[in-house]
Amino acid sequence: MRIKALSRLLFLLSGITWLLLLFADLSVVFSVRSNLEPGLPAWLPGILFNLFLVFLYFFYKYRIDRDELLNFVDLLWRVFATGLIVTVISLVLRLIEYMPGTGKLTGLFLYVEAMYIINLGLIAGFLMAAFTVWKRLILYQKSKWLLRLWTIFEWVLLASLLYNSLEMVAIEWLYNLLMGILVITGLVLSANMKWVAFLNFRQKWTSLLLLMLALFYVMYLFYTTNSQAIAAFGEGRGYVDHRYHLFFLSLFIFVTIYASFSFLVILFNLPTTSVFEQKLEEVVNFQRISQSIQTEQSEESVYNILLETSVSTVFADAAWLDIKTNADDHRLFTYRITEKEANDIINHLKKEHVTGVLDLSQDKTKNLSRHLANLRSSRFRSILAFPIYVKGENIGTLALLKELSDGFNKEMTRIVSTFANQAGISIENFRLMEEALQSERYKEELKIAKAVQKSLLPPILDDYKGYELAAFSEAADEVGGDYYDTLRISDDVTSLIIADVSGKGTTAAFHMSQMKGIFHSLAQDCIAPDEFMVRSNKALTNCLEKGSFISASYFIIDTDRKTVNYSRAGHCPLLYYSAQTGSLEFRKDKGIALGMVRNNGYAKFIEANNFTYQPGDVMILYTDGITEAKNNRGEEFGYERLTEAIREVKDEPARKIQEHLINQLYAFTGTENINDDYTTMVVRFK
Repeated sequence: MRIKALSRLLFLLSGITWLLLLFADLSVVFSVRSNLEPGLPAWLPGILFNLFLVFLYFFYKYRIDRDELLNFVDLLWRVFATGLIVTVISLVLRLIEYMPGTGKLTGLFLYVEAMYIINLGLIAGFLMAAFTVWKRLILYQKSKWLLRLWTIFEWVLLASLLYNSLEMVAIEWLYNLLMGILVITGLVLSANMKWVAFLNFRQKWTSLLLLMLALFYVMYLFYTTNSQAIAAFGEGRGYVDHRYHLFFLSLFIFVTIYASFSFLVILFNLPTTSVFEQKLEEVVNFQRISQSIQTEQSEESVYNILLETSVSTVFADAAWLDIKTNADDHRLFTYRITEKEANDIINHLKKEHVTGVLDLSQDKTKNLSRHLANLRSSRFRSILAFPIYVKGENIGTLALLKELSDGFNKEMTRIVSTFANQAGISIENFRLMEEALQSERYKEELKIAKAVQKSLLPPILDDYKGYELAAFSEAADEVGGDYYDTLRISDDVTSLIIADVSGKGTTAAFHMSQMKGIFHSLAQDCIAPDEFMVRSNKALTNCLEKGSFISASYFIIDTDRKTVNYSRAGHCPLLYYSAQTGSLEFRKDKGIALGMVRNNGYAKFIEANNFTYQPGDVMILYTDGITEAKNNRGEEFGYERLTEAIREVKDEPARKIQEHLINQLYAFTGTENINDDYTTMVVRFK
């Protein structure tokens, strides 16, 4: 903010100084031409002009020289924009002379003098802007000697300004000495154009245009100002005559020389720019392929980088990558070409029995172009193809295409061959790294999950007064999301829970760990089952990520009163066998899973249930992995088969019932590789 404020202040001071210059110069000229005693000193306009130049210098110094965000082309645009503005203003002022009825006005000596001062201010502003920009360009990648030479140049410019301010024009040898030093130093400085090498082809053309216009502006403005000076002063000297102003002339010569040198250097560099850019692109793309193993997240990303870099390096029009996924299948990755176009070319080459696609000779490339010439439906007329090897195995083919015949030369062939070899190495390393990371990650997850899972489930079930209890749990993966547990509250009261978390793996294991903590925290207070669900849902709301939930059934068994109080939260319905009636029925009570409703309204979706049991009654708790288990025909085990399995052993002890159910389940699926976790709890009342 301080720099902006300072630059605005300097611009204001330069404007005020120029207005004072205009007023003082016109006053002195009017007094002298009218044979009157001047009210102002004759030397004042010259001093004000020098002050105007100083303020302009510092204004552009803070406006352009301190702006680090400007690149080379932006700097040239600043010069162009400044030149355009001042040239347009100058042209508008000159048009006044050709307008009807302005003959008397343009004939007045005060008008001629005013136009001269205005144009002098315009060209001074443009020269100072160009000088500041040239300084930025020259001092790019500066060295000590270059910085010292520029410092000398600026100090000599300051000396030339003092020379004019002190009216030492009569000292001709000093004038010539200062002018010689400035011209020679300016020529040496103008040879520093390291910034040109960092322009691409398009930027060089833009720079040529901007420099050409800058040269036009400076020549036009200098010519216009000289013409007006001659009209105002004749062949004599005026009070502010730039033709004898050492600082002004030195600035004009330096700006013109550097603009001319820059234009010529850029012009002569144009033919080699495309070659240099190609080599630079080759290096950058080669590095990009090499680093893709570390930066990319998938093997497909490496393939896409290979296509993009290969096409840009050899200026191809399109490319495809044919990757073998297995012995009989492959996958096609395309760039600027449709899969249909690529397959048409592949089929055409097969039809033509082209066997030299992978040959690296230039002649074979021409032969391939001849083969594509026969394919009328394709816009491509040149093709270059290379194999991609990983561990000595050909995993695919890289093909590049051009719309011109014989579009690839031997140099391009060598480049793409190198890219293909590096791509094979990158893909191989990427696969090895992915395998290592995945294996390590998987092992670590299993290690953690197994420990968590083991701690979740009770290692042994106690003997309970009034009923038998048997349980079984088998995870589909190394770890599962099913959970069951018991907690003895008193000699006569016991809590039971069975739950199933959405998802699998370590995430499910951790959520089950949270469920275990909630169960042991709430169950020991012997709260009502529906209240247990409400409070569990509230506790899990801040733990479960969105989209995750836990289904559960919670029971409180009182063996003294022979009652069972329970609530169901979206879990599988309870299967109950009544010894008194001999019936087996599913109790589909109201309730939705924990975490599905994450507000205080969850209590509306849960209800408390209870019943009185009789000796011989059996209660079957299970997860959906039991009923949804499928055989090789895709049929589910289902509720009917579950009922029949229990009916066959309803009078047996709890452990026998549990073993029979699991045996029937495995016999039905015909495999031990299960798709979902199997968990059951069997309670047989005495």
